[in-house]
Amino acid sequence: MEQGKGKFSVLIICLMVLLAFGVIFYFMENYETVYYIQIDNTKIQNLSALEDMKYEYTLEAYSESGRKKEIKFKTSRELKEDAYLMLEVRSLGVHAWKEVQYEELPEKVKLHYQK
Repeated sequence: MEQGKGKFSVLIICLMVLLAFGVIFYFMENYETVYYIQIDNTKIQNLSALEDMKYEYTLEAYSESGRKKEIKFKTSRELKEDAYLMLEVRSLGVHAWKEVQYEELPEKVKLHYQK
């Protein structure tokens, strides 16, 4: 009987560890923060022509609350100068982005990008 309890305890501990890793992975993959940037093509770096993502930008980005953060992200093409982008950022980097108009920027972001 005692041996059965030991195996059961080990099984429960293993399941708890797997569950913890699953929860951590879920939040790493699904936790997003939105940042806004303005494209500055003087801050672009050409990468290897053999890669799908040929360019890397390093730009100052601002959260909806106006908090500044330097963000790096790669693109397959050079982006339009002075365009505003909304970036969806996860723990592993930029997940997605889309162009937005100046009027769509949050007020605290507009303070950093005078039109």
